[in-house]
Amino acid sequence: MSDEVKIASGRGAYRLRLAGAPELSGQALLLPLVMEHQDGLERVGLICRVTAAGAGLPDHNSLLSAFQERDSRALCEFLRPIAARLEQNFEQLREAALKSLRTERRPLQINLDEP
Repeated sequence: MSDEVKIASGRGAYRLRLAGAPELSGQALLLPLVMEHQDGLERVGLICRVTAAGAGLPDHNSLLSAFQERDSRALCEFLRPIAARLEQNFEQLREAALKSLRTERRPLQINLDEP
């Protein structure tokens, strides 16, 4: 089993996975994510800020532990609700992430604790 989950979009399926180590920032967790088109033609990176309570996710220690232990199943369980949230506004998110990378030369940072 891999450590990625699928996102359905009008452009086809994308794979969502962690692009690097998650970082704690106060009560929040910063997740470097990459969304890659199933055929590999497009890859979009972003930083996702979440708190466990705000996003309905397992606690941060579970994710950090799963990442360190390379537990693909646990990582997927953590990423599934994030993928569902990203899928809701995928096109707008994708465009904003691409624009941020092109013009600001840094990944877009989004906060999943906000509606």
